[in-house]
Amino acid sequence: MNEIIENRTFDEIQPGDSASLVRQLSERDIQLFAVMSGDVNPAHVDREFARDDQFHQIIGHGMWAGALISTVLGTQLPGPGTIYLDQSLHFENPVRLGDTLTVTVTAREKDAEQSRIVFDCTCTRQDGERAVTGTAEVLAPANKIRRPRVTLPEVEMHDRGAKLRRLIDEAKAFEPLGMAVVHPVDTASLLGAVRAAEAGLIDPVLVGPRAKIEQAAETAKLDISRYRLEATEHSHAAAARAVELVGAGEAAALMKGKLHTDELMHAVVSEGSGLRTERRVSHAFVMDVPDYERLLLITDAAINIAPDLEAKADIIQNAIDLARALGFDKPRVAILSAVETVSAKLASTIDAAALCKMADRGQITGGILDGPLAFDNAVSVEAAKVKGIVSPVAGHADILVCPDLEAGNMLAKQLEYMGDAQAAGLVLGARVPIALTSRADDELSRMASCALALRMYHWQRGREAKRSAA
Repeated sequence: MNEIIENRTFDEIQPGDSASLVRQLSERDIQLFAVMSGDVNPAHVDREFARDDQFHQIIGHGMWAGALISTVLGTQLPGPGTIYLDQSLHFENPVRLGDTLTVTVTAREKDAEQSRIVFDCTCTRQDGERAVTGTAEVLAPANKIRRPRVTLPEVEMHDRGAKLRRLIDEAKAFEPLGMAVVHPVDTASLLGAVRAAEAGLIDPVLVGPRAKIEQAAETAKLDISRYRLEATEHSHAAAARAVELVGAGEAAALMKGKLHTDELMHAVVSEGSGLRTERRVSHAFVMDVPDYERLLLITDAAINIAPDLEAKADIIQNAIDLARALGFDKPRVAILSAVETVSAKLASTIDAAALCKMADRGQITGGILDGPLAFDNAVSVEAAKVKGIVSPVAGHADILVCPDLEAGNMLAKQLEYMGDAQAAGLVLGARVPIALTSRADDELSRMASCALALRMYHWQRGREAKRSAA
C-alpha cells in the first residue's frame, strides 16, 4: 500500500472518474466482521448449518462488501475529507468464502451548489457476476489533503478455551467416571462438579460437611438431590473418606474441592491408602494456549518442590502417559533450563542431559526427549533455527518439564494470566487420576480437569487389559 494517502477535491473530480480496489474474502475477514458487528448469523459462521442452507457453504456478510465501498470512497475517490450522506445497496449474488471482489465507484453527477457527488457503486466477483450494486452520495472535500497513511494495529483472534472444549466433547464418548469430589463446600467447586456430571463426564460422590455442601448448592441454585452425599465433619475427614471410597471400589477418581492440596495429597500418599504406586506422584497442567497449535503440558508445577533426577524421571513418565492418553502418539518432551547447552554451573542442564540418556536406555519410554532447552527453543521453530538447534523436539514441544515447582508454577500462571491461556490439571502417578483444580479456576477448567481424569482412567484400563492379555 502507498505510504501517502491523498484525496481528490470536488473541483478535481469529473463525471466518469472512477477508483477501485480488489479484495479476496477470507475466513478471517468473516470472523473479524462478525466480532466487530456482532452479526453471528449461522450462514456466515457455522459451516454445518451452511451446508444445508440454500448456498451450501459459508457466505460473507452483505455489509462486508458495503464496507469495501466505503473504503474506496474514504481513501481513494474522493478520499480523505469525504462525508457520507447516503448509500443504497442491492445484493444480487452472494460472496462466498474465497471469492475475489473488484469494488468500483464511478462519479455519476455533481451538485456544485452543495459540493455533493453521486457515485455508482459495483462489487463484481471474479466470475464476472455482480454481487452488489448501488449508489452513494457524498459531500466531497473542498481542500487538498495529503497525509501519511496510518499504520493500523495488527488484530489477533483466538477462540479462548477451544481446545479444552474439544477435549471435553471428545471425553463424552466414554462412560462417566465415578468420582469422589472432596470438600465441595464453595460455589465454584460444587458447580464444576455438577456441570461435569450434567455433561456426562463424571458420576460424582460429594464428600464433606453436609450443611456446607447444601448451603453452597443453595447459593448456586443447584439441585444436588440426585447425587450421593457422604457426610464428614471437616476437610481432613473428607479427604480420608474419599480415599476410602476409592479403595472400596465406590469411586474411580478423586477431585479436589475447597481444601488445601496438601490435605488431599496427604490422604492419597499415606500408608494404607492403597493409592500409592512405585512411581512418584506428580502434577501436570494441560494448557490451552491461544497461539500454540495444540494442547501443551507443563510439569511439575504443584507437587514436587525440588525434584531430584529420579523424581524427574517419574515426572516425565507420568506426563508422557497423560499425553498418550490424550492421543499424542509419541509426545515430544522438552526438558527446560535457562540455556540449551550443558553446563556444570547449572544443575538443571546436567539433569536434562542425564534424563535424555535415561530415555535412550529405556528407563523412560513412550516419548521423544531433548534437553536442556530454553523455553523459546522448546516452543518456537524460528528461535531454534536462529540458535542452530536441530531436534525433533525443539519448536514442537508437547510437554515442558520444568526444573522445579517454582519455575513450573510461574510459567503456567504467566501463560494463564498474561498469555490468555486456559488450564486444566491432573495429579498422576497414583492408582487413580486426581483432578486437581485451583480455587481460582473457572467452570471450563474444572470440567476439562474431569475430562482429563476420564481419558486417563480409560487409557490406564486399556493398558492393563493389554498386559493381562499378553
